[in-house]
Amino acid sequence: MTAVRTRFAPSPTGYLHLGGARTALFAWAYARHFGGTFVLRIEDTDLERSTPEAVQAIIEGMQWLGLHHDEGPFYQMRRMDRYREVLAGMLEEGTAYYCYSTPAEVEAMRERMRAAGDKPRYDGTWRPEPGKTLQPVPEAIKPVVRFRNPLDGDVTWHDVVKGTITISNRELDDLVIARPDGTPTYNFCVSVDDWDMRITHVIRGDDHVNNTPRQINILNALKAPLPLYGHLPMILGADGEKLSKRHGAVSVMDYPAQGFLPEAMLNYLARLGWSHGDDEIFSMEQFCAWFDLDHLSKSAAQFNPEKLAWLNNHYIKLTDNAKLAEMTHALMMADGAQFAAAPDPAAVMGLMKERVNTLNELADAAMLFYRQPAPDAALLAQHLTEAVKPALRDYLQRCATIEWSKAALAAMLKEVLAAHSLKMPQLAMPMRLMLTGQLQTPSIDAVVELFGREVAIARIEKFLA
Repeated sequence: MTAVRTRFAPSPTGYLHLGGARTALFAWAYARHFGGTFVLRIEDTDLERSTPEAVQAIIEGMQWLGLHHDEGPFYQMRRMDRYREVLAGMLEEGTAYYCYSTPAEVEAMRERMRAAGDKPRYDGTWRPEPGKTLQPVPEAIKPVVRFRNPLDGDVTWHDVVKGTITISNRELDDLVIARPDGTPTYNFCVSVDDWDMRITHVIRGDDHVNNTPRQINILNALKAPLPLYGHLPMILGADGEKLSKRHGAVSVMDYPAQGFLPEAMLNYLARLGWSHGDDEIFSMEQFCAWFDLDHLSKSAAQFNPEKLAWLNNHYIKLTDNAKLAEMTHALMMADGAQFAAAPDPAAVMGLMKERVNTLNELADAAMLFYRQPAPDAALLAQHLTEAVKPALRDYLQRCATIEWSKAALAAMLKEVLAAHSLKMPQLAMPMRLMLTGQLQTPSIDAVVELFGREVAIARIEKFLA
């Protein structure tokens, strides 16, 4: 079997979007499955729209996801000499030719065809044919180079996602493969690159289906081997419309800023258009072992933010508590966290991580341990009544000597409640307010344990004075 070589070839005209990230993931996983090579290629020939910032955004997105390339990044603008060499060979062999028709003349051709009810196209005015006499070459016009597309027959390929696709060559005109200034065009560059880089499998979005017959014809003209093509359906929003900014974040790098983990994003993207039975949660090692092209869906996938959040919660819960403390430290510092004489952050992460979907939520939830409590006066008055103050003083007295563990604290709290004929909320609510300033916290025993004996006693005493 020929060694598998896949590629991800984004145009640096913007951020790395979710559809591009899924394409990269599938190409990367297929190469990993077969022990092959994953190539990163930057298709930057659109000089008006390509930017260094977009290149950096794409590379950062790939790095965050951990989709590390084996070769590249290759930049098309640095391969101009190679493209000119291939163009010269095609002109010499007659598979390409100079065309001196002006843009206005080409548009006039198309208008005439539209008026006649035909598909608008270039009419082959400068295409050399046996017995055909071409017009004299205009002196003032710089020509384009056109590919000499076959006039008859069909282009047929087996798309590994969509099945067999056939396009008549009569639907394809002679494509411009080099502009008047000599710079080559997209479909030509892609064809040469896939040939030179020995790409065996092209996995990309189905917006490229119409490019495929042109690229196949160019590769055939170059007597180059053809890769297998697979075109992935687009990703839709939950409303069935094309995914866009109004559906929320669509740039991959929006997600780490929102507190998502790359493991969750990869796991989620893997299930957008591919399946392995009913498996929903799996590592990238499992994914690469399972991944094939036979189980890619022909239908568009729908992006579900709630499902992504659920997966992110799963991976947060799997993450080491000390690691979570590192990951949330900067967020908490920016929120004014006071770490001196406060609970161990790793222990706090362990308590709070079950309750959150993102690192941002985790950092926000953990702050109740790292800021001075400032309970709402009305809430405090509502819950810290004269009826519960004797029980709280009893609780504090027992705290001075009790073994400091969650189990012992829980047992002691029940004893205090029984001794004063109170129910749990009557004591837990004011304790939460005095300790954290909030009514919603994890179990009061866990909170008291984490604060430690001195801090817990001091905070409650402050409000009882």
